[in-house]
Amino acid sequence: MMKFVRSPLAHLVIVAFLCSSCSLSKKVQISEYAGLISCHQQRTLDAGRQKPRPIHELKIDTALINHFGFASLNIANAFGFLDLLQKFAKAKEDYQVSPVIENRLRKIEMAMKLSERINLASLEISSFASELDCEEERITQVADFLKGKEKQRETRLTVAAIGIGAIGGVASGFLSSNDNAGHSGDYVGIGTGIAEAILGVLILKNSKMTELQHPRNALKDIWYGQDTSAIFPPSVWYYITYKNPSKPNELSLREKIIERWKGFNQVSVDNIEEMNKFKLQYLQDKGVYGTDDLYNRAKMYDQIESYVKMIKQDLTTLSLELGDHSDI
Repeated sequence: MMKFVRSPLAHLVIVAFLCSSCSLSKKVQISEYAGLISCHQQRTLDAGRQKPRPIHELKIDTALINHFGFASLNIANAFGFLDLLQKFAKAKEDYQVSPVIENRLRKIEMAMKLSERINLASLEISSFASELDCEEERITQVADFLKGKEKQRETRLTVAAIGIGAIGGVASGFLSSNDNAGHSGDYVGIGTGIAEAILGVLILKNSKMTELQHPRNALKDIWYGQDTSAIFPPSVWYYITYKNPSKPNELSLREKIIERWKGFNQVSVDNIEEMNKFKLQYLQDKGVYGTDDLYNRAKMYDQIESYVKMIKQDLTTLSLELGDHSDI
């Protein structure tokens, strides 16, 4: 009889031991091909280009200030056609003084060249935004892959818990109804409860980890805000980092992005340990991530992309102001 009593207990103890020996966080290896996917396409346009000189350090002609708003002038400076805008303003004045056909054609020529440069700037913004969007989708895809792995393991653990509960319940009931079994039914019930509790903890703590390579780390550039960036095009980097000294309380676009991260608790700046973890994980060339961290990183990229696209609003303003003054 003692042999019969110990057998169910032994099985339950073995199951519980095997369950408890499972790692709560397992590192998943992403395929080499998936890890090599790059969203960056080499842009020859950026070769040799420097970050523009801040507009407040430039001497702006009065004619430009009278015809265009500060945002329009700054966007023109960012993308390198402020001089062309100056030529347009001069051609407009010449035509107003002497409305001959030559001056009119000169003004139309300048307006057409400006339109081309505005379209080129818009394409440059869209090109970089597409890289950010691609990186966001890549990160989300890895997160979805890990999430699928977690669901598979959670399903297996749930089925195991149900099976152990059912078997333990039947065995406990059978032994309890057997007068010769003594306390075996109680022991089986206790063992079943322990095994189910362990499986429950494993379900709650079920998580997968993976190493993500991100040598072109836009988050790092945004966070540290250095003078130049090897990732952002010089024009875009100038515009999102520009801070108007005449408006010291107005945040730059880069600072607004960081404040948004902080505001939605995507970055914990109050906890030194969490802050160090963030820098080690998010701001290096690679990091080990769980699904929640991956989704968080993807959202941070999405927010950068949104602010980069917002630059087009000032291009639109410039186009409207150009149309108002073209008189074509």
